[in-house]
Amino acid sequence: MNTSLNTVPIPAGWPATEEQARAVQDELRGRVVLDEPGPPPGSVTGVDVAYDDERDVVVAAAVVLDAATLTVVAEATAVGQVSFPYVPGLLAFREIPAVLAVLDALPCPPGLVVCDGYGLAHPRRFGLASHLGVLTGLPTIGVAKNPFTFSYEEPGPRRGSASPLLAGEPTGPEEVGRALRTQDGVKPVFVSVGHRVSLDNACAHTLALTPKYRLPESTRRADSLCRRALKETTPSGASPVD
Repeated sequence: MNTSLNTVPIPAGWPATEEQARAVQDELRGRVVLDEPGPPPGSVTGVDVAYDDERDVVVAAAVVLDAATLTVVAEATAVGQVSFPYVPGLLAFREIPAVLAVLDALPCPPGLVVCDGYGLAHPRRFGLASHLGVLTGLPTIGVAKNPFTFSYEEPGPRRGSASPLLAGEPTGPEEVGRALRTQDGVKPVFVSVGHRVSLDNACAHTLALTPKYRLPESTRRADSLCRRALKETTPSGASPVD
């Protein structure tokens, strides 16, 4: 297993205003690929970020798992300055530079990338998972802890039960993802396509990553790693947040 820490500069020309960021979303959204089923089980990589807002520091972590055994194959972290202010719907612009750097730092191909967040289940249909997929060409999905602004009916109580995550469009409800029950009787997670994966297979991958817990092992392990890495960069007494 390989672990590395990399320092990330803010890219030249990175959007500085909400208007610029939305223009980038509009430009890239049309490149999302929705007609591929996605990769067969192989490597699955979880990515996550944590922040120290007092110092404007962001840490990203990537953990590569063997899809069959869920054992860790490789991991990496990257630390940088926060590259965009907090604006709902534009969170990818705070996270993408560090996440791109941490994926580049991995010693092996990431395979399917699982983001702790959204893909099409986003007000502009272009959340972090879609943004990351378009920029890297990798198959990506989003597995979120809450439904953002979308509605759903409670899925059945058993593991594997699902219901559509719906956006209320003028032409009628649009399915932007699914509420998926990953453990009997626990709150669902919210799965959406990022890039180059079908929604059915995104849900199948999510179930394969949740044999014991509500959240995917990819998310759990990446969250733990980025918190540890952020703690190492934080002066004694500071309180990192995500």
